[in-house]
Amino acid sequence: MSSSDPLPDFLERVGSQAAFETLSELLPDAAVFVVDAERNVVHWSPGAEKLLGFRAEETRGRLCLASIRCRACMLGCGIARHGQVDGVALDLYRKDDRWIPTRKFARAFFDSNGAFAGGIEVLVPTGEARSEEDPEESLPLPDDAEVFHGLVTRDPGMRRAFQTIRNVAATDASVLVRGESGTGKELVARAIHRESHRSGGPFAAVNCAALGPALAESELFGHRRGAFTGAVADRPGLFAQADGGTLFLDEVAELPLSVQGKLLRVLEDGLIRPLGNDRELRVDVRLVAATHKSLRAEVEAGRFREDLMYRLRVVPIFIPALRERRGDVDLLLHCFLREYRRRGTRRVTSVAPDAMRVLLDHPWPGNVRQLRNVVEYAFAVGRGTRLRLEDLPPELLEDPGTGRPRPRPPFSREEEPERIRRALEHSGGRVGEAARRLGMSRATFWRRRKQLGI
Repeated sequence: MSSSDPLPDFLERVGSQAAFETLSELLPDAAVFVVDAERNVVHWSPGAEKLLGFRAEETRGRLCLASIRCRACMLGCGIARHGQVDGVALDLYRKDDRWIPTRKFARAFFDSNGAFAGGIEVLVPTGEARSEEDPEESLPLPDDAEVFHGLVTRDPGMRRAFQTIRNVAATDASVLVRGESGTGKELVARAIHRESHRSGGPFAAVNCAALGPALAESELFGHRRGAFTGAVADRPGLFAQADGGTLFLDEVAELPLSVQGKLLRVLEDGLIRPLGNDRELRVDVRLVAATHKSLRAEVEAGRFREDLMYRLRVVPIFIPALRERRGDVDLLLHCFLREYRRRGTRRVTSVAPDAMRVLLDHPWPGNVRQLRNVVEYAFAVGRGTRLRLEDLPPELLEDPGTGRPRPRPPFSREEEPERIRRALEHSGGRVGEAARRLGMSRATFWRRRKQLGI
């Protein structure tokens, strides 16, 4: 029985994978690559190897942004959001640090629930590869990025958190922000304050982990002169300072049990009693708390009051770790580079591909805060308009499992002498440190240094 469309029969006979790979090979000068739902590369054509210089084994299973680096903005194209890209002009960095003008064509695929399932992308060269010139200032963030009161993302989970913040800000409900250290929990608290009707009032914040049992009550509720040794004057507590506004209690799980009951009283009736005071004071404060711990586990361990837990987490907001939203690494990097460039210490306008691959592969245990610190380090120790591998702190250049230098592709003959000189400069002449920066053993470093006459 004949079919009106013979293509399915043909694909069944020859195999869809073989047909696709053959098709991509018929475009020897264009890069054809496929990404999965996480934007990891699952196919990298011979034309892609030729155009951008990365071998297929260097790209497969890794985030596409590690190999597809835009010269102007260092950001992705937004295929997951827009569904397709038709002939967008992009200047892309090659592995050898030259850049080549291209046009990009792409189509996204979505599953039955409408979630991004992956895409096929084609890069067609429109000119010759060129050496880096003086790049222009970075372009604005792409339209698939969202900036919200200092928080920047393109991650769906973070976007949902932004919408929750907008919704809850219209109320006075208590909010509990969950997330690892460095994810931006205080920025979330400030966003809630700024979105609320209390935005014209004060915002006060305290890290409860820094408050001992004796200090916590005084810091939160205040004290009268003479209430205890050293209380030489009346002092309003943080609740009084935040009256009419918002109080942020970071690491609330660390509050002493003796203070938790008094905090519950404030949440229930809005009354505080400063130490040494014989009467209660009324305060109007919106409370936002945060923790990296499970309050339920703390309750079960007897370290946190169950009734207080329920009062604090009327509205929970979870902030994912940076390793769970890898697509935000380059976005945040872009923002931090722009921030430090404005400070005038160094004009970095691009990131070398090998440095970018390390940044994208790093698990970021310190989250956004750690990434900011890495950029600050790079600005302090590096030189020139490009952030290079040697500019990154040593811990990013080591395998976290072994503590040894990460394996890296060999340098070209042209760039190796300069790399060795820069590594020695950054390490203050310490050969072991310079070798580690370049991913070499000490013996290999000595041998190459001697061969090159450095």
